Amino acid sequence: MPEISRFFGIVIKIYYEDHPPPHFHAEYGEHEALIDIRTLVVIGGHLPPRALGLVVEWASQHQTQLLVL
Repeated sequence: MPEISRFFGIVIKIYYEDHPPPHFHAEYGEHEALIDIRTLVVIGGHLPPRALGLVVEWASQHQTQLLVL
């Protein structure tokens, strides 16, 4: 799975031909969550609240680019 970003110990990865809905994977330590790109809602897994807040903030700033991947 290609890594597209890394910040504050959080790794963002995305499969280009993955199942719907369009989403990315966020990993933080032993935690992982799948985030819907359109709604920025967790659709699987779990992240600690602070890490999730950083991921959602990052995703909101890059949402347009994520939708075209």
